[in-house]
Amino acid sequence: MIQVDQALHIIQENSFKMRAVKLKVNKALGFVLAETVFSPINMPPFRQSAMDGYAFVQGEDEYYKVIGGIQAGSHSDPHLQENEAIRIFTGAYVPNHADTVVMQEHVKREEDLITIEKMPQKGANIRAKGEQVEKGALVLEKDTVLSPAAIGYLACLGIIDVLVYQQPKVAILVTGSELIEPGKKLKKGKIFESNSVMLQAALISIGIRKTKVFRVKDKLKSTKKAIKKLLSNFDVILISGGISVGDYDFVKEALVKNDVEELFYKINQKPGKPLFFGKKGEKLVFALPGNPASSLTSFYVYVLPALKKRMGFEEIHQTEILRKSNATIQNPNGKTLFLKGLYDGTHVTVLESQSSAMLNTFAIANCLVVVPYDTTQIRKNQFVRLLPLN
Repeated sequence: MIQVDQALHIIQENSFKMRAVKLKVNKALGFVLAETVFSPINMPPFRQSAMDGYAFVQGEDEYYKVIGGIQAGSHSDPHLQENEAIRIFTGAYVPNHADTVVMQEHVKREEDLITIEKMPQKGANIRAKGEQVEKGALVLEKDTVLSPAAIGYLACLGIIDVLVYQQPKVAILVTGSELIEPGKKLKKGKIFESNSVMLQAALISIGIRKTKVFRVKDKLKSTKKAIKKLLSNFDVILISGGISVGDYDFVKEALVKNDVEELFYKINQKPGKPLFFGKKGEKLVFALPGNPASSLTSFYVYVLPALKKRMGFEEIHQTEILRKSNATIQNPNGKTLFLKGLYDGTHVTVLESQSSAMLNTFAIANCLVVVPYDTTQIRKNQFVRLLPLN
């Protein structure tokens, strides 16, 4: 049995980035860049009006004759004489001889004559060629996570393909003869299976949608067969239940028979002590506790960093924050505790009903309160570490 920090270190050392693939920009949201991107063009590619108004050559007069108009998307380059202006719209090409654009709100127009009532500074309201980014300049660095704004930025430069780290295909294997799917009739001795739905939702929250759920009864032969199949078709396998030491817990034996290398088994923590992490080649396997709260806690603390490492993220661990405890927390058994809590700007409250089998408080918690194994007590108003869940 190992400590939490040891387990996290082992996961980081044995999780490798997926291979890089070309992806259409409009399909790359949430992916991580596997290359640095440089601009293929100047942006804007020409001098561009920042306002609806009038382009002119600034002089001493306030009166200008309007000789035409330029809308966005057209290209017209009239030679403006002294005291001449041209009607122009936001995003439109600014004629080479114009040096200023005046907002239409600051102009009084009578037929083809305008009076500038509030003269702007010379050069006002014109976006220079390459003002946002020049051709050949850095656009986005390698390892950038592609947000909606980043997607838009790439698209406005005409970039349609990017090299990103492939997202892992994840299988969820649910074990347990007592489990039935929600929606079916609940017979005596059976319970509704929720871990697969919960884990799929957790995966979607970090952008992983290539998931598939499989189910197996508590039998060694069928468990071994299922794991063998999943190792051939998926990058990461999450197994729910069957990893403890009961008479019908066959997962660990089935993993050994499939030549999965054990990297650790059992962590000195509560909840979630019977947690297995192993690999076969670059395929990762997490055998999670069957109790729902233990399973979800283990996902946030251990599975999430491994998946983010595989996806190409540089920062893979949850960012910890500190808050003052609203009550004394006891830890008499020398285990690292992960307690469901609610925090605000200054304090955190540990919720009641910390049972590993129950999700009722997990459903309203916004953090896990972390009590180290070598801390026997956290006093009221003493700072405690939190892992935010939002």
